[in-house]
Amino acid sequence: MNIAFFLLPKTEVITLTPNHTMRQALERMDRHGYTAVPLVDEDGKYTGTITEGDLLYKMKNTPDLKFSDTHRILLKDVPQRRAVEPVRIDAVMDDLIKLAVSQNFVPVVDDMGVFIGIIRRRDIIEYC
Repeated sequence: MNIAFFLLPKTEVITLTPNHTMRQALERMDRHGYTAVPLVDEDGKYTGTITEGDLLYKMKNTPDLKFSDTHRILLKDVPQRRAVEPVRIDAVMDDLIKLAVSQNFVPVVDDMGVFIGIIRRRDIIEYC
């Protein structure tokens, strides 16, 4: 089975760049009801996924950081506590399933590492 069948294209995915702020991330996550958002750099390459947990740990571990100051902290300065691994568009279903066990979604990249979309775990479960 070609995994492209399950692809939600990047035009339909909320993404952020490493140069967005914590506040922007929190506001987008809240507005869309997401707990994790892919990070895509200015060249379109997937650089990781920021989660609510990452943002909370940054606040917890940064003395005197208040919500009102989160507009000063860039996402590239927020440690990602867990790597959300992408797959290439030519990956096989087994590779996708292995990652989906521990990720809500699996980022998909082309052979140059450019982000092309995500595959949601629920779509994989429905298929199975």
